[in-house]
Amino acid sequence: MSPPSGPRPFAPVRLIVFLSEAMLACEKAVVGGLMMLILALILLNVGTRYAGIPLYWVDEAAVYAMVWLAFIGASALTRLRLDFSVTLLSDKLSEKNARRMKAFASLFGAVFAFALAVMCWRWMDPIGIAAAGFDAKAYAGQTFNFLYTEQTQTLRWPTWAISMVIPIFAATMLLHTLANFFEDLGFSPPRAHPGFSNTEGVN
Repeated sequence: MSPPSGPRPFAPVRLIVFLSEAMLACEKAVVGGLMMLILALILLNVGTRYAGIPLYWVDEAAVYAMVWLAFIGASALTRLRLDFSVTLLSDKLSEKNARRMKAFASLFGAVFAFALAVMCWRWMDPIGIAAAGFDAKAYAGQTFNFLYTEQTQTLRWPTWAISMVIPIFAATMLLHTLANFFEDLGFSPPRAHPGFSNTEGVN
């Protein structure tokens, strides 16, 4: 991360950018850990199958680890601006208008993340499950929302715990897109992330 230059950003902007950078550092560590976990699970699966004693739960654990890796990695790529973009129009615009279009894209991403967070709130309904005394069966009988009673097939993990990656993704993506938006508008100097290239454009 490069040190900021120019006028000092407003306090809320500094806070959002700081939180985004801190979250990015955490996401990098989690992504690395999940990649190591997936590799270990795959090697364990191959080894046990070759030995004739396959472990039935390894496949499911690897799938859910990959799901978490995909969501957390996508959030990190948003902050790093490594997601793909279609530059057919922006390449033909002036630098000023291209910057405006980039800011609009970041704002659209923030709106999407906020809408996803609202959907997750309605889906998981933390107030409703708390009002039911955290009784999953009673809550399901009242609302026909069986999220808290379902379990995964082999590991028997609660489905809601696996699904928590979606609201986490919505929150972190909202934070990253807001930080990108403020940088695009010039409210905060862009942060450099050594070792990562710029966005891939598709013409």
